[in-house]
Amino acid sequence: MTAPPTVAFSAKAANLFFHILTRCNLRCRHCYINPAQHGRAALPLERIRAWLALFAAHRPGSNVIFLGGEPTLHPDLAQAVRAARALDYRSVTIDTNGYLFHDILAKVTPAEVDYVSFSLDGATPEVNDGLRGAGSYATCLAGMRQARARGFATSLIYTVSRANRHELAAMPALLKDLGVRRFFIQVIGIRGRPAQDARRAGSGPDLQLTPPEWLETVPAVAQEAAAAGVTVSYPQVYLADGEVFRCAGRVAHNFFVFPNGRVYQCPLCEDFPLHSYAVRGDRLVARGPITEREIFTLDIPEGCVMNRLVQPGNIAYAPDGRPLHRVACCLLKAEVGPDAEGSHPGAG
Repeated sequence: MTAPPTVAFSAKAANLFFHILTRCNLRCRHCYINPAQHGRAALPLERIRAWLALFAAHRPGSNVIFLGGEPTLHPDLAQAVRAARALDYRSVTIDTNGYLFHDILAKVTPAEVDYVSFSLDGATPEVNDGLRGAGSYATCLAGMRQARARGFATSLIYTVSRANRHELAAMPALLKDLGVRRFFIQVIGIRGRPAQDARRAGSGPDLQLTPPEWLETVPAVAQEAAAAGVTVSYPQVYLADGEVFRCAGRVAHNFFVFPNGRVYQCPLCEDFPLHSYAVRGDRLVARGPITEREIFTLDIPEGCVMNRLVQPGNIAYAPDGRPLHRVACCLLKAEVGPDAEGSHPGAG
């Protein structure tokens, strides 16, 4: 059976990552939300509808992903989903921690939502709950099973860090047991709470994997999950010799929209007022320099410019000053699995 359409992380992709609120019931160690930059408001339904229409006109055929915080905390999420469907978005996804507030699965249908995407950061309660909060593992698995029982296609997001890297290898079997169709492996970003914690501690981040740790773990697990029938997307992170660096800000159309009207094209920029656009009076307005748009134009030996600026600790150099690994764009991902046919970053 053909999988429903979902968010694409490739060249020419068009995705609207729509944060309809920033409030959450959990306090995950790696949460990227920064209320000082993203605001604390929940968008009213009429504003959600207006902004959905705005981006549907700006980039027809986009995928929309409803995010928070925890988007199911928003009492009007079901109406927002129906508004997106009426505007002919290519696919509609709800990203959730699994608590599924306001009985959301009873208020929308599988015909209206292409994927319900769950966040889980451990193959066991001990590891996941240490990162996301007590009881979150059991609640998330119960939510996934409930979604599957109601006929929803489900995907799972796993943010890999030093705290849970050792459990990634156990995920393919769990994915198969849960009936998950797609698996998104994420790299932890030093933004939001991890960046704030590092500044308070006066030291570098302790959660990011080193290049050997990432390269020894993630691609192999992705292949194992694909062999089990799951389509897997994961960031390449480190480019091999001869591979060309490409920035999604140049070749794709990703918009990360926050309740205060900020619109970013690169998630690494979100701790700073570098957003390319702002929504003002329900209009999309390009901001003047300097924004992330100017940063996208730069070419450096390290690859991703924003990575070099905000999290340089994951770059190592040879004695002659050359970077040992160039960092790839986190939004252009490798994809393997039965529906992916071995596609790679930048595939159309």
